[in-house]
Amino acid sequence: MLDSTPGPPPPPPAVPVRRRRRGLIAALVAVGLVAVLVVGGAAVWFGAGASRPTPPPAGAASFDRPLRIPELAESIVRDGVRVFELEAGAGRTSFVPQGDTPTLGYDGAYLGPTLVAARGERVRVRVQNGLDVSTTVHWHGMHLPAAMDGGPHSPIPAGASWTPEWTIDQPAASLWYHPHLHGRTREQVDAGLAGMFLVTDDAEASLPLPRTYGVDDVPLIVQDRSFGADGGFAGGPGMQFDGALGDTILVNGTVTPHLAVSTERVRLRLLNGSSARMYDFVFADGREFSLIGTDGGLLAAPVRTTSVPLSPGERAEIVVELSPGEDAVLRSRAPDPALHAGAAAFDVLQLRAAASLAPSPELPETLVPLPAADDADAAAQRTFVMSGHSINERQMDLGRADFVTEVDTTEVWTVRNENPLPHSFHVHDTQFRVLTVDGGPPPRRLSGWKDTIALEWNREYRLLVTFEDYADPTTPYMYHCHLLWHEDQGMMGQFLVVEPGQQPDLRRPEGDTDDDHDH
Repeated sequence: MLDSTPGPPPPPPAVPVRRRRRGLIAALVAVGLVAVLVVGGAAVWFGAGASRPTPPPAGAASFDRPLRIPELAESIVRDGVRVFELEAGAGRTSFVPQGDTPTLGYDGAYLGPTLVAARGERVRVRVQNGLDVSTTVHWHGMHLPAAMDGGPHSPIPAGASWTPEWTIDQPAASLWYHPHLHGRTREQVDAGLAGMFLVTDDAEASLPLPRTYGVDDVPLIVQDRSFGADGGFAGGPGMQFDGALGDTILVNGTVTPHLAVSTERVRLRLLNGSSARMYDFVFADGREFSLIGTDGGLLAAPVRTTSVPLSPGERAEIVVELSPGEDAVLRSRAPDPALHAGAAAFDVLQLRAAASLAPSPELPETLVPLPAADDADAAAQRTFVMSGHSINERQMDLGRADFVTEVDTTEVWTVRNENPLPHSFHVHDTQFRVLTVDGGPPPRRLSGWKDTIALEWNREYRLLVTFEDYADPTTPYMYHCHLLWHEDQGMMGQFLVVEPGQQPDLRRPEGDTDDDHDH
C-alpha cells in the first residue's frame, strides 16, 4: 500500500444524409492533409507542425514553482465498502501573469484528488455534478461493469449525482478518471476535469519500490495549454486536424515546476493528460531510467531505457536514480526533424535532489509474473481501421452496437492507422496485450498490460483482448481514438458483452439523438 493513504463488424447500416455529408467532409479533409504532408515532406507524430504553437525552447524553463501534488481523496469504509465523494465544479486558477483562468475541477478549481483503493475492495463513488451542464466520469483503465464505466451512456445532469459501485479486481496500476460526455469530452477535460486512481495489491506491496505518496512516489499529470491575453484558456481544434496543441506545459496544474527530491530513487507515475499532444519523455542529460509499469500495471521486469513515448491517455511508471545535490530535467524530446517539420523539444519538470538523500533499495530484477500472451483460444478475429475521424468507415452512433461478444472469451483485434493523422486506440473495461507490431514481437515497453496504444501510420498492431466477469445486454463499452477531438468528432465505436445465448438490447440514452452531437 502507499504510505499516507486513507486505506488500502456487420455490414454498415444506411447512413443518414447529415452523417454522409459529415463523412464526406472528413474524407476530403483527410485527403487534403495527406497532400499537404506529402508535399511538405512532414508527418504528424510526436509534436506539432510549424504552423502550430510550440512551447519555449528546451532549456528556457525557469522551474520557479514547486510541483503541486494532488491531494489524496478522503474515504470511509461503510458496511465493508470504501466510499469516496467527488464533486465536479467550476473555479478559477492562477497559471499565468495575465490573469486567473476559468477552470473546472473535482473537489477544487482544477484537476481532482488521487483516489487509492486495494485489489479486492468494494468501492463506491458518489459523484455530484455541480456544473450547469451534463457530464460523466469514466474510470479509464478500470475493469468494471459497463453500467459503472461512466461512458456516454451514463450522463449526470446538472445538479444531479451518480453513485457507481464495483469491486476492484485487477493488478496494482496507475489509472485515471475524466469526463466522457458524447461530443463534449475534449472541452471538459481541457477545462480541468481529470484525476488519478491508483490501485494497490499485495504483489506490488511486497516489492522494494518507492511508494511514499508525494515524496518518492509522485503522480505527474502532463498537459499542454495556451492562454489568451486575459489569462483564459485559448485555442481550439480549428483546422488542426488532431485537436488543440498548447504552447505551455502544465504538470499537475503547475507551470515550470520543480520537485524537491529527498531519496536516492523516485517513482514517477506519468500520465499523458493532454487531449492531442504526443510526448516522448527523456531526461535532458540522456540518463537511463527504469520503466517498471504501463497502463494496466507492473511489467515482468524493469526495462532500462532513455525514453518513454506516450499518446493521450497512456500511463507509464518510471524510477529515476539521483545523486546528492544534482538536478535532472524531464523533457519531451523533438521528433526527427526530417519527418516532423518545425517540432521542438520542451521541458516538463526539474527534479532537484537534496544535498543529502535518504537511501532507497535497489530495484528488484523481476517484478510480477505476466501470463503468456497466447491467442490459441481466441473466439474471434476483428479488424479496426482508423482513418480520418472514422473507425471502419463508421462514426459513432449511441444507438448502434458495432459488435456483440460473449463474456469470458478472448479475441484478437488487428488495428491499423491508414492515414498520417495521429491516432491512438483505447478500449474500455479490458487491459489488453500487444501480440505483434507489423508481425514481429512488440518492444519491451509494450510487453505488459495496456488499455491505450499509439498508432503509428501504416503499422499493424495485433491485440489480445479479453472480456471477463461482466455481461450486460443493454449497456455498452467503448473503443475509440483517445485524441479527444477525434473522439468528439465520432471516431468511436461500442460493443456489448453478453452471456451465451443472451440477446442484446441496446437502447440509445434518453434524450440523445445524433443531431445533438452534429460534428
